[in-house]
Amino acid sequence: MSREICVHSWPCSYYLEPEKRWVSGKLSLTTHSLRFAADKTGEALVSFPLSSVIEIKKEASHFVFSSITVLEKDHVKHWFSSLQPSRNVVFSIIEHFWREVLLSPAEVPLPATKGKQLTGLMACSQKRLEETARVLHHQGEQLDSITRGLEKMDSDLDVADRLLTELESPSWWPFSSKLWKMPAESKPKKGTATAGPKALGKEGVVVRIPAVVSQGTGCHVKAGSLTLLVSGLEIHDSSSLLMHRFEREDIDDIKVHTPYEISIRQRFIGKPDIAYRLISARMPEALPILEVQFSQKMELLEGALMPKSARMSSLAEKGCTVWQADPEEAEESRPGHGDRAGEAG
Repeated sequence: MSREICVHSWPCSYYLEPEKRWVSGKLSLTTHSLRFAADKTGEALVSFPLSSVIEIKKEASHFVFSSITVLEKDHVKHWFSSLQPSRNVVFSIIEHFWREVLLSPAEVPLPATKGKQLTGLMACSQKRLEETARVLHHQGEQLDSITRGLEKMDSDLDVADRLLTELESPSWWPFSSKLWKMPAESKPKKGTATAGPKALGKEGVVVRIPAVVSQGTGCHVKAGSLTLLVSGLEIHDSSSLLMHRFEREDIDDIKVHTPYEISIRQRFIGKPDIAYRLISARMPEALPILEVQFSQKMELLEGALMPKSARMSSLAEKGCTVWQADPEEAEESRPGHGDRAGEAG
């Protein structure tokens, strides 16, 4: 746990089966494990890898308190309740990372040699370079198209200047043959293409990753996906329906909270901003592309600024970031905190 990056942590209560009571504490999620630590002692009461989980469900105890249950392979069942900001937020994020662990290829237990590690780094770097090259190539095409558009505008200005000169001359009357004689430059050339990204045909998808999406600061989340295009970003729901599309020039800032979580915002004057928060187990695949496309608009927060090794140790010492939500949306029925006795069913 200490060597893994903590993705999120949530205040909650855990049902301690041997003592038949609820214990308040903090539930922490990493990319490969779950851990609960008590508030009073800081002791880790339970910790297990996500690969050992066979079922995650939303349930209720005998007291009708909404809970999340996690069932391991050895049929040990864990109950978590009093989840903040809401049960749905915690369930959606844990389920997302659990599914990614199940879908990821099985790890070979053999120790990797230095040569294999270097080969893996080279392959990863090559993939990032190919994705970056595609983005830069499309940006070059856009610049060429803009240049052609500027040349056409310059030609049109020359024509307008000649017409104004004719109007200022004594032979300005309407039947003057000079006035209506169009220069050869004013005729549009067949080979000239209009500027704009739409003239380049259907835009390509750079990368698409599954994600847990929330809009604004609310605690309503849903499964979806983030698509990085050469000209912008698209956010879809689990049914592949478009939730929102950000053009490149529409995005005002992208904040990187952790290597697995970002927020995207478009500012407005006189009306609310459009903001989305996304968390994904595969976000590290998208961050290098975002850095190329939006280098001037990205803001790396404390959890993303430090080097990887320092970041992991720092997060392990400080604990994880807690998902924030509006206070009125975070209210939910829950069992009492502390060491109050009660059965979970």
